[in-house]
Amino acid sequence: MKIIHARWLFDGEKIVENVAIAFDTHIEEIAPFEVLETKFPQAETVRLGSDALVMPGLVNPHVHLEFGANTTRLRYGDFMAWLDSVIAHRDALIEACKASCYKKQIDAMLRSGTTTFGAVSSYGGDFTACKAAPQRVVYFSEIIGSQPAAVDALYADFMQRLDQAREVASDRFIPAVAIHSPYSVHPILMKKVLTETPKMPLSAHFLESPAEKAWLEKGSGPFARFFETFLKQTRPLQTPEAFLDALERPTLLVHAVQAEKKHLKKMAEAGHTVVHCPRSNRYLGCGRLAIERLLEEGIDYMLGTDGLSSNTSLSLWDEMRAALMLHHEAPLDSFATDLLRRATAVAAKSLTLRTGRLEVGLSADLITLTLPGAVEEERAVALQAILHTQEVTTLYIGGKQYV
Repeated sequence: MKIIHARWLFDGEKIVENVAIAFDTHIEEIAPFEVLETKFPQAETVRLGSDALVMPGLVNPHVHLEFGANTTRLRYGDFMAWLDSVIAHRDALIEACKASCYKKQIDAMLRSGTTTFGAVSSYGGDFTACKAAPQRVVYFSEIIGSQPAAVDALYADFMQRLDQAREVASDRFIPAVAIHSPYSVHPILMKKVLTETPKMPLSAHFLESPAEKAWLEKGSGPFARFFETFLKQTRPLQTPEAFLDALERPTLLVHAVQAEKKHLKKMAEAGHTVVHCPRSNRYLGCGRLAIERLLEEGIDYMLGTDGLSSNTSLSLWDEMRAALMLHHEAPLDSFATDLLRRATAVAAKSLTLRTGRLEVGLSADLITLTLPGAVEEERAVALQAILHTQEVTTLYIGGKQYV
């Protein structure tokens, strides 16, 4: 049993002053330090200063680790230019990311405070590293393939990877499914996968770029050249609306930058959520996700980093700082608190995990931060945490300290 006290505590929804948290593997109680010290006299106590914050561990729902060897090889500024560079360097980048490459990414996320991440795995190369990760891992085995003749072979490969994940399932390693996108997965293949995995967490890239939207809705634009050149395909497999209709359960829709009102209404009706990746969207020229339109339709969103193929770090603090700048009309202090909520409680809820909040009975996945100075106003705590945090001071998962 441990008791940690800091001047400030963020419980996943709001900032609270001068309370302490008692925990073992799960959170036992949140109350004034003196109350917990009396109630749990054998507990180890840690008293932090007025410059400290206790909060839930961060939850990153969308990470690609398999391209983690990239630094400067891929081209940014335009989605199709980036995709062409991925095709050109894909094999070399995958080959370059060995065990140490995966561990480096996982360790960096740990030091920055991520206690849960969603790994989208296209090939299974990251399986061993994710299975051994200290964090909770939602392991999204991804299906991709648009050629009708290849459906059976692609499905067999997918099922082999999924079964491998199922064999080691636990509360720290959760098998899940990713549908790559509406333009890259044949509807028949998508239907087979969804039928086989009715209760698993589900993720899909959706309307990320203008090029994707033009292809899916009109069969035109830069994607037309790409599909004809590489796949001899001259028309899209389905519309965005048909793709949404085919999803049979609430789904984490990644990006959704180009989604219109008609798409948002369908997303809201189905209970889908959005994973917002501000830096990736900017680097690939996809535009700004209009989060205000999501909220108008009652759609929740969370923050994800995407992978190092379209980002420079896997830190959610970096992502929150980018969001502060991208959505410049949002009131700064309240928006910062909301970003903390989305990087913890909202993401955990969307992944159906009993984490992301500091609440009695939930798993003791929590972090502490030490700011460069004392913060005097409650309304400024979240903003100062986002502005100044690079790495956390301590990190616990299931009550066990890892940082």
